[in-house]
Amino acid sequence: MISDQLFFTGINVLLAWSVYIGLVTGSLSFAQGAFMAFGCYGAGVLTVKFGWPLLPACLVSAILSAMIAAVLGYPALRLRGVYLILVTIGITFCARVALENIDYVGGVGGFGGMRGADLNAVIVAVLIVGAFLLWFSFSPLQRICDAVREDDRVASSLAINVTFIRLLGFSAGAAIAAIAGALYGHYMNFVRPESFDVLLSIYVVLYVVLGGTNNMLGPLIGATLMTLLPEYFRVLAEWRPTVFGLAILAMLLFRPLGLLAFRLVTAHASVSAPRKSGSL
Repeated sequence: MISDQLFFTGINVLLAWSVYIGLVTGSLSFAQGAFMAFGCYGAGVLTVKFGWPLLPACLVSAILSAMIAAVLGYPALRLRGVYLILVTIGITFCARVALENIDYVGGVGGFGGMRGADLNAVIVAVLIVGAFLLWFSFSPLQRICDAVREDDRVASSLAINVTFIRLLGFSAGAAIAAIAGALYGHYMNFVRPESFDVLLSIYVVLYVVLGGTNNMLGPLIGATLMTLLPEYFRVLAEWRPTVFGLAILAMLLFRPLGLLAFRLVTAHASVSAPRKSGSL
């Protein structure tokens, strides 16, 4: 159904933005699967077992996920490059194992009974998060994050609290992923821990890389294309990982900054310091 396709597109856009907000500060995270699970199960417990409405349950689960991200990120974000990636992958593995062993939320069998989310809910979430990121893109905070991303040592010499800025991006990404997870669970009605594995986090990062990492519209375009195109080319469904791999190779060779990076960076240059081309 078209409504299902649009709903999952919205969820993937939120997840892509949750990675993007961390990348703005120079931190690439593969923990989105874990934070999506925290949001899904947290909001599910509040609505199913305690009878909360969906909206406050989403907000509380997002806040709790951000707090968990701050605790986990404080030691993790001291690492760089491949070491940070491995730690965030480990967070996702640990979250899945923990959920599989907690009988209160169904364990391996899964957790069900969640209801209340629909296409309108995810549209509202995308609009709110998009408005926040649009404001952020033209705010002084964006320039501070740019400085941290480009050279954290220089940023520190300018009296910028690098650790706080990185934690802020990591926690904001966790909150956005948690909202996506809460809406996903209450749309599907039933989820299992295996739905939030590392492969999910890898796909989300690919959405951002394909669309572009230098602006908020890149992740939106990448997530939209990579969600909708397989639906219209179902014959290639079993080849999805291969197609994704080839797409990444093509982007790295011919357009390493993503589909929309160059045009939007040019338009954005008057209000934000330019970024170096290349690395995430």
